[in-house]
Amino acid sequence: MTDPNSLTNGATFMPAKDAASPRANLDTATIASFGDEWSRYDQSSLDDVEQRRIFERYFKIFPWERLPPGAEGFDMGCGSGRWARLVQPNVGKLNCIDASNEALAVARRNLADRGNIAFIHSSVDGGPVPEGSQDFGYSLGVLHHIPDTAGAMASCVGLLKPGAPFLVYLYYRFDNRPAWFRLVWKASELARATISGMPNGMKHILTDIIALTIYWPLARLAWCGERLGFDVRNLPLYGYRDYGLYTMRTDARDRFGTPLEQRFTREEIRAMMAAAGLVDIVFSDDEPYWCAVGVKAAR
Repeated sequence: MTDPNSLTNGATFMPAKDAASPRANLDTATIASFGDEWSRYDQSSLDDVEQRRIFERYFKIFPWERLPPGAEGFDMGCGSGRWARLVQPNVGKLNCIDASNEALAVARRNLADRGNIAFIHSSVDGGPVPEGSQDFGYSLGVLHHIPDTAGAMASCVGLLKPGAPFLVYLYYRFDNRPAWFRLVWKASELARATISGMPNGMKHILTDIIALTIYWPLARLAWCGERLGFDVRNLPLYGYRDYGLYTMRTDARDRFGTPLEQRFTREEIRAMMAAAGLVDIVFSDDEPYWCAVGVKAAR
């Protein structure tokens, strides 16, 4: 008899153990928001070259050389599966974990041509992946949307074998930016507080307007300024200078439409990583800030 949880390409789907548990470390409104976001922005329109460029900015500090042959690891908060698509060819098995069924449906569709992937509906804690079983892990742009980010970090590290690397990206608190930059961010928080509580349809209309009228012009200004030889690294949205409008629309929806968002300084992130049991912590000195990697300490 065919296993109903098996997919034809060898990937598997594992249902949640605790994603709906009242004790799970999650925010249900945020999960619903991301399910809607990835259903609308499923990344099918993202240019392959641009996807690779974004991927390399996150993963340039990842120690691929530490992975054993046939490594098994996890993508915590896999969303649409955009990072999993580029990680999967380099590993033996990848566990794509997300608390949103809608997001997992998008990931399964986007990765339907790939084997050696398990799709797991679970919160960050208490899922079916055994503790101490993974050769690597990563979580990009996810843990700052979880109520207890430090606890979520510890749950991720708990899944790793000793010596296994963990790559994480958390929103930063602009601790490497001038004071005026932080003031601009605080002003933008007023818009986020309003938009994030709106119905999904209105969120998309308003965040598309933000992408078209703020993200795109500032990104193009940074692109032009950089080519004219100016130092534009402190210009807001400089990091989008070589990205297309689709990425800007996706990220504007993420930034302004997500109910729960937390930000951390570099040292706060380092402290959380160390408390979770990671050593040899390295931060990227380029955008996106702050992207960091550490390895699980030996017992």
